[in-house]
Amino acid sequence: MKAKTKRLITLCISLIIFIAGCIIIFYNLRGNLVFFYSPTELLEKNDINSQKVRLGGMVKKESIYKEMVLENDFKIQKITFIVTDFKNEIQVNYKGILPDLFKEGQGVVVEGNYKDNSFYAVNVLAKHDENYMPPELKDLNLEMSY
Repeated sequence: MKAKTKRLITLCISLIIFIAGCIIIFYNLRGNLVFFYSPTELLEKNDINSQKVRLGGMVKKESIYKEMVLENDFKIQKITFIVTDFKNEIQVNYKGILPDLFKEGQGVVVEGNYKDNSFYAVNVLAKHDENYMPPELKDLNLEMSY
């Protein structure tokens, strides 16, 4: 066999292996390519009940309810709030500590399970705009401006 033919066969086999690898990776990631669903998208999907999904939207004003519950001899904060996309709303239940940026009217992404018309969150991620500045630096900038 000529060297040119060997290189062509090697190239073709490498290309086939690369394409097969890409197909396997994209097939396994097919459900995770969406970063999060809005409340409207989540309500429209029917096959979500047993899957772990992410829900994103705005925390509705005056919808946060916090209480302390005793679970396994530990006091845990139970938080209930509503995530909205200004068309539909979903109630979110969460047990744990919320991020510092979490507040009413702020963007949020929650990860968990949706069942019985409620969302049971495992993780809560607060979103902020690109103009975010920590309170310490914000106060400093106000003092320095003329």
